[in-house]
Amino acid sequence: MSLHFFYRLRLVRAFIHNGLNLLSKLTLRRLWNALLVYGSYYLSAWTGRAMHRGMPLSLSVEPTTACNLRCPECPSGLRSFTRPTGHIALELYEHVLEQLAPDLIFLTLYFQGEPYIHPRFLEMVRLAANKGLYTISSTNAHFLTEENARATVESGLDRLIVSLDGLSQETYESYRREGNLEEVLSGLRRLLKWKKRLKSRKPHVVLQFLVVRPNEHEIPAVRKLARELGVDELQLKTAQIYEYENGHPLIPTDLRYSRYKPAGNGRWVLKKPIKNRCLRMWQGAVLTWDGRVLPCCFDKDARHQLGQIPLRSFREIWKGENYDAFRQKLLRAREEIGICKNCTE
Repeated sequence: MSLHFFYRLRLVRAFIHNGLNLLSKLTLRRLWNALLVYGSYYLSAWTGRAMHRGMPLSLSVEPTTACNLRCPECPSGLRSFTRPTGHIALELYEHVLEQLAPDLIFLTLYFQGEPYIHPRFLEMVRLAANKGLYTISSTNAHFLTEENARATVESGLDRLIVSLDGLSQETYESYRREGNLEEVLSGLRRLLKWKKRLKSRKPHVVLQFLVVRPNEHEIPAVRKLARELGVDELQLKTAQIYEYENGHPLIPTDLRYSRYKPAGNGRWVLKKPIKNRCLRMWQGAVLTWDGRVLPCCFDKDARHQLGQIPLRSFREIWKGENYDAFRQKLLRAREEIGICKNCTE
């Protein structure tokens, strides 16, 4: 049998193990909460009137806004935030975790910034894992030293996305500016080594390749690399471009890997139409490092702050007037909300 067959078989096994791991996180309370959330979402979409039941199924927490790279389409990389930069306090994190963990299923420890820069990042993972949450994070892999690689496997992290956006230093740093490709590959190999050495099925390691014009020719090579490394999954991700209307040098020529398409008049538009609905507003939220609650991960500069912890509890914010008004506006005219204009949800 071919090596491709055995690789595909290994991917299937990794997919099954990851699915079983996720199922192990479900409790009757979490399942009931999910039923309330999805039921109220579909009823709201059908009637056009925002109503909400339940608590979040997923939460994205921002460990830090600091980053070691300068990616051109990222506020952290551009150092262009209007909001302050900092690390989340462990006390604030634990406070929110206590409120939400009984109903929550997914906890993503990533929003803006590089999570491993937070000095207590892996402690945050362990706290969430101990509460039976499915934990996810994303890294540029420059901090996966021997110590961090082993500690990551031992932390209980369920899923780790490793960003690799080029297979030569030239193509890699065309987007991941000030990054070092060899450091990324070495860190990824360390992580996979410790996962094997500790005989752990976690974390589910995803190699993510952000497809842009400078690297799109490397897609066949990154597929080969994924097989050679033995990662659990390869994701070819489309890039969000802020100023796409007149075209952009990062938009791939192969439009299968683009969120945008030519409109026929020299302009570019989103491939998918923006509908007056969005599940994200019903099932999840974002918490910034300084306690601001945001509607989703597209609000990178916290322009739609719906409340702040600990000034109010998460439940008060989630059930409050600001959230209700935001959901209602989304059902009425989503295209009028700035962060929704470049969203493919």
